[in-house]
Amino acid sequence: MQIQHNLHGGRTIVANHNGARVVTMGRHGGYVQRSYVTRGGHSYYSRTYYYHGAYRTGIYRGYYWGGRPYYGYYPAFYYHPVYYGWAYNPWPAPVYYGWGWGGAPWYGYYGGYFAPYPVYPSAAFWLTDYLIAANLQAAYAAQVEINGSLGPPASDQLLASMGAVPAAANSNAVALSPEVKRAIAEEVKAQLAAEQSQAAKAGSSAGQQSNASGNSNEVPPALDPARRTFVVANDLSVVAAGAECALTAGDVLTRLTDTPDADNNVNVSVSASKKTDCAAGKQVAVSVDDLQEMQNHFREQLASGMGELAKKQGKDGLPKAPDTGTVAGDVPEPPPDKTAAKTLEDQEKAADQTESEVKQEASSSGGS
Repeated sequence: MQIQHNLHGGRTIVANHNGARVVTMGRHGGYVQRSYVTRGGHSYYSRTYYYHGAYRTGIYRGYYWGGRPYYGYYPAFYYHPVYYGWAYNPWPAPVYYGWGWGGAPWYGYYGGYFAPYPVYPSAAFWLTDYLIAANLQAAYAAQVEINGSLGPPASDQLLASMGAVPAAANSNAVALSPEVKRAIAEEVKAQLAAEQSQAAKAGSSAGQQSNASGNSNEVPPALDPARRTFVVANDLSVVAAGAECALTAGDVLTRLTDTPDADNNVNVSVSASKKTDCAAGKQVAVSVDDLQEMQNHFREQLASGMGELAKKQGKDGLPKAPDTGTVAGDVPEPPPDKTAAKTLEDQEKAADQTESEVKQEASSSGGS
C-alpha cells in the first residue's frame, strides 16, 4: 500500500491485491481496476469509478515498457468520422456561446485563473474551455470536501471591496494565457484527428488488427514525443528548486524530457498554475504514471465533451453537426463492478489503521 498526502489536505492510496489495482482519492472517490479481455496479444482492463454513490466504467489498455506496467484509456465506441472532422475544422463563422457560469462558486473562485474564449472559431476551442472548466470544477469540489465551503481568494475579496471588476470578466487578467490555452487546443485537435482515423477502422477486421499491432514493450502514450502539453487531473505534491509545492486540477504542464530517470520521473515545466500552486515557469519532476493518468483523464473528458457537443449542436448558437452517430469499438464497455464501493471503503479503513500504527510506533521510538 502506497499512501501519499498532498499539500492541500487530500490523500491518495494505491494498492494491488487479489489481482485488482485499487486507487482511492478521498473518502468518496476512487476506482477499482481488474483484468478484462485480451485481444491481439494486448491486455485490456476494466475500471469502475465510484464517487458519491455513482458508478462509471472505462476500458484501459495495458502497456509494459521499461519493466513497468502502464494503462492507457481506450474508447468503447467512436463517432462517425465526419463528426470528428466537423469538430476539428473551422466553423463557417465564429460562434458566441454563453456557458452560464457567472453565478457558479468555482468560477468566481478561479476567476483570476481562467476565462472562456469570447467566441469559438471551431469546436476544438469550445472543447478546450469545456475541459478546463471540468478540471476546475473538480478541483473546487475536492477542496470543498476537504475544507468545507470556500470563499473567493483574499485578493478577489479586496478587489470587490474596492469596487473593481472581477478578474473573470477580463480575459487579459487571467493566469491561463492565450498561448497556453492554444497549446491545449492543439492537443485537442491532435486527439480528434487520431480518433477520426481510428473511427474509420472501428468495427472492421482491419481496425482490430491495427489496434492490436505493436509489441509488448510499447512506449505508453504519455511519452509520445508528439504530445507535450498535459492538464493536471488530481492533486500532486512535487519539488521545485528544492521546495515542495502543489499541482492541482486545471494546472498545465509541458513535458521537457522523453526518457524517465531511475525513479521513473520526467522533467516538466509548469506552464500555468493557480496562486497557491507551483509557480509558472518552475521545472519539476513528475512520474510517468501521473502523466499517463493526466493523458487518460484528458481523453475521458474529451469523450464527455464530444457527447455534450453532440447533444447541443444546432442549439444556443452552435452550428449543426453533420452526423453524430456512433460505432462500437473492438473492445466492449465493461459492466460496473458493484463491489467497488466496499473495496474502496475497506482500503480507506486499512490506510487509517496503517497510519495510526505508524504514528504510534514513531511516538514510542521518540519516547524511548
